[in-house]
Amino acid sequence: MTDDQQALPGVVVVGSVTADLTTFSTRLPVPGETILGDDFTLVLGGKGANQVVAAGRAGAAASFVACVGSDLFHDMIMDGLVDAGVDVTHVRTVPGPTGIAHIRVDASAQNDIVMVPLANAALSAGQIDAGLDALAGRASVLLTQLEIPAPLAMHAIRAGSERGLTVVLDPAPASALPDDIWRHVDVVTPNETEATVMTGVEVTDVASAERAGRWFLERGVGAAVVTLAGAGALLVSSDGARLVPPFPVEAVDTTAAGDAFSGYLGAALAEGATLDEAVVRAAAAGALAVTVRGASPSLPTRERVDAFLAERPAPEIVDGSRA
Repeated sequence: MTDDQQALPGVVVVGSVTADLTTFSTRLPVPGETILGDDFTLVLGGKGANQVVAAGRAGAAASFVACVGSDLFHDMIMDGLVDAGVDVTHVRTVPGPTGIAHIRVDASAQNDIVMVPLANAALSAGQIDAGLDALAGRASVLLTQLEIPAPLAMHAIRAGSERGLTVVLDPAPASALPDDIWRHVDVVTPNETEATVMTGVEVTDVASAERAGRWFLERGVGAAVVTLAGAGALLVSSDGARLVPPFPVEAVDTTAAGDAFSGYLGAALAEGATLDEAVVRAAAAGALAVTVRGASPSLPTRERVDAFLAERPAPEIVDGSRA
């Protein structure tokens, strides 16, 4: 990391990294069926890697704590991170294969994903602690997800909280977490499906999203941001519920939209933005991400997000109860 990067607001991401093989076809096959596709990409991916790249492109000094394999995908992964300006000091190379994600995208831009952790399983509590200690004073926000082993994600959350970092959890893929972890989370960012799985509240609209958001707050989370795809994002905090309306775009691939959202949210918070301001920037980044094929290639630059917002009137954040 250069001196200039160290002077920037810092975001540290503890999470997964994969080589993403994405296939594009008119529709997805049914079980047992073979169909012909239209295209494919092979790029850097993984929720952790996507989020740290997004944070770096948002203008933050972005650092990554992760594991990559020693296989043929190693150089593609490391080069992709470095090219995005990510500090890879705490990315450890371990023997064996890099994590792999197989993503299928249909003509409506919907996708399904099989993620195989592989090298990600080698991440350790000691590596996380060493990374966070080394970044003391240089990072103010921690982002993590659930593609790494759950005990390590819990360790990262607690370790970040103990060190005074603002902890942002993207709870994907969704799974039940210990009740005592929530008081260490400042912001949780589930989509509709993840909020439903984790809270037991079926999220189908703004009202049910607010109920799910309240579930997180009742367990100690500072704020919940429930993303509602085409309906926008609902921010639920002790101040009430506010709906950030969606940015209409033509979607071609939704794969990394949530990661663009999380990375930009973390970067904006590290810069000192309010949570409402950060959610607006995150929503703009997520909207732009769905207009480009592939995971990491779709993550927008700060300049592109600034131009996108400048071309549109400021979104009217409305009281969730009136949405």
